[in-house]
Amino acid sequence: MKDSSHASIDRLDLRLLDILQRQGALSVAEVAAQTKLSTTTCWRRIQQLEQAGVIKARVALLDRNALGLDVTIFAHIKLATTGRDALAEFEAAIRDRAEVLECYTLTGEWDFLLKIVTKNIKAYEAFYLDYLSRIPCVRSVNSSVAVTVIKESTALPLGI
Repeated sequence: MKDSSHASIDRLDLRLLDILQRQGALSVAEVAAQTKLSTTTCWRRIQQLEQAGVIKARVALLDRNALGLDVTIFAHIKLATTGRDALAEFEAAIRDRAEVLECYTLTGEWDFLLKIVTKNIKAYEAFYLDYLSRIPCVRSVNSSVAVTVIKESTALPLGI
């Protein structure tokens, strides 16, 4: 895969990307019609964007609440030390945990921010007590429960 930071993206590519990120289930013919391209040209451009790594994946976005995953937790993590080994240890420990949807390294007081989704508070408590708090390099965890979703989007601001 090529480095997407060096991909040459024109206005038409941005239009394609905007359509695909908002309506990923559209066929190539439907995307082509919206962009006034031939189906072949549209398909080639999409393929080039995929090969360049600009399009990372095509997925179905699921409704957490419809699946009984009603609790979203944001957890700030402080490590006991912040050397490379501790950072790598923590990253490896949470990378494959299905409850952790997102993980970011941070500057400032906290080392990591996790977005965690569970069925209920008891399920989060179990995850915290049985797993998160037992990772050896973790010094402290400060968790906040999200009460209301005001905005939730996967669409990037493409400026078109």
